[in-house]
Amino acid sequence: MPIRRFYGSDDMFILITYDVSTEDAAGRKRLRKVAKTCVNYGVRVQNSVFECQADAAQWRVLKAKLLEAIDDEKDSLRFYYLNENQRAKAEHHGVKEAIKVDEPLIL
Repeated sequence: MPIRRFYGSDDMFILITYDVSTEDAAGRKRLRKVAKTCVNYGVRVQNSVFECQADAAQWRVLKAKLLEAIDDEKDSLRFYYLNENQRAKAEHHGVKEAIKVDEPLIL
């Protein structure tokens, strides 16, 4: 079950990037699992890049799920831990304006 809530001051902002080998059916399955896991916890900002915000307990669960989903011999994950100052300096140009993960999403 995805965890979506209003975020508190003790939350971390994490940029997750991944590269999953899709040369075979198992790789395509891993890619879907990684993407689905990220969608449940954050916002996709590029094909293989998600902005996530979570408290320490949520982050432990998310990270464990992602590490379990990949094949260490074929795939890679990168986690960037950003503070508010670094996050505020992020720039966006072009189409698909970024959604702010710490604000309510109204559809």
